[in-house]
Formats: sequence, C-alpha cells, structure tokens
Amino acid sequence: MNIDIDAARNFVLGHGRLLDRRRFDLLFEDGDRSIAGGLVLRALLAYQNPDGGFGSALEPDLRSAESQTVCAEVALRMMGELDTIDAAAVRALCDWCAANAVDGGGLPFALPAVASGPRAPWWQATDEPSLNPTAAIVGLLVKFDIDHAWVERAAEWCWSELESNPGAIDHHSALCAIEFLQAAPQDARAERATSSVRDRVVGELVELDPAAEGYVFPPLQFARRPEALSRPWFDDATIDTHLEALESSQSDDGGWSIPWEPPSSGALSEWRAIVTIEALQTLRGYGRL
Repeated sequence: MNIDIDAARNFVLGHGRLLDRRRFDLLFEDGDRSIAGGLVLRALLAYQNPDGGFGSALEPDLRSAESQTVCAEVALRMMGELDTIDAAAVRALCDWCAANAVDGGGLPFALPAVASGPRAPWWQATDEPSLNPTAAIVGLLVKFDIDHAWVERAAEWCWSELESNPGAIDHHSALCAIEFLQAAPQDARAERATSSVRDRVVGELVELDPAAEGYVFPPLQFARRPEALSRPWFDDATIDTHLEALESSQSDDGGWSIPWEPPSSGALSEWRAIVTIEALQTLRGYGRL
C-alpha cells in the first residue's frame, strides 16, 4: 500500500496554518533544515503571549487568544521537532506555568479564560491540577534539560499522582504520563509507575480493533514512534495491523480525517492538516514512508 505524499503535501498547503505548512517543509522536504527550523520557530512564537504562555488556537479546538495549559504542551512538542529550542521563550513559559500551577505543583486541565472564545464542549475550566497536560509538559521540559524550580515541583506532583491514583488515568492523561515517564530516570520508581500505566492502557484504554469507529485510541496513539516507551506494550503483528489501517485511511483529498467535531470549519481544516502530518510522521518512523 502506498502513501500519496504529493497529495498529502497539497492537502497541508491548502488547509493548514502557516505553522503547519512550515512544519511540513521541515519534516518532509529536502531543504536546509536549519532554515526550515527557523521558519517553524518564528511561526510558533507568534502564538506566545506577553504573559509567557501560548494561546490563539495553537490547539485548534480552543479559539481564544488567552494562554492555556494545553497550548503550552503543543508548543513544547513542536519545539521538540527542531534542532534547538528558544531558551528565552521556554523560560518565559516555565514562569507562566509556575504562576498558574495549583499550589505550585500541577497545572489545571483548562484555565477560566477558556470561556472567552469558541471551543469544543469538553474544554471546561477547573481549579484542580491534572496529569493532562502537566505530565507531558514536565516530561518535555526534562527532555530539553530545562533547569527551573517549577519543573522540579511539578515532577514531584506527577509522581505522587501516578502512584496514588493510577486507576483514574484516562486516555489523554495516559499519553501525558507516557511522555513524563519516557523522560524520567529509569529507576525502581519509574518502573512501578510505568507498569501501572501499562496495565491501565493495555487492560482498559486501548482499542485493538483497527476498524473501530469514533473517538477511540488505537495502539499507534500510544506508541507513535518505534522508540516510544510504550511500543513494547504491543506485539509486532498488532502494530503492523494498525499501520496498515493508518495507511489505508488517507482520504481521496490527500489528508487524514478526525473522529471528533471541532468548534468551527476553520478548526476542522487546521486539525486535519495536523493529523495528516502526525500520520506521515508515524508511518515514516515505522519505515512505511
């Protein structure tokens, strides 16, 4: 089965934000990587607010300009695609995280400003800290070797949450926990937490049927890359089956679809460009592209 990379490129060019068009150039074109990466970074930093956080629909289901915790996660993930990070931008983001953390530790799922613009209905503010997205943010900052007081405090909160209530982990918090554990020192504490998350994912959260419809989480959602901490949780035959399903789900217009209802047609176009890039990254990582 072959992927039509030219059709995917045209889809991203026709539907994606400038940021994602720049990302496509960086990830899949043969130009100068340092130049392409610089253009991605310039486009990404346009989403950073004066308070140090990120907003303005960097997560397309949140359309308001104000900074949100999930936008911090998205920004750091995109910086992870580059050869270098912007140290000043990351330092400002860490300060913003510290200012918005609950009791100096974990971040809420969403902040009250979420109500200031169109959004998907599940985006509701809370005053409780959440593994989603705190654990992913901390894991990415640790991976970048960022030295900031909040990172240490938030990491300890993540450990406490993983150890005290593993049964409460849902699909998205499991993804964030995997990011955190991937970056953590691989000691006995990490081994215990990884085992708990694995049992939760494999036993209850993953959808193994490649034909399942709706908002489900197949193995490749948890193991997007062969080097992922969670890759050994699934056997080769299962991964191969889902890679074939991912290949076959490229639409006639060159893009991949999403299984949820975004808040606007603009958000739909943006999301489809994002998941198209993600699908191509996964297929290439597994040697299918």
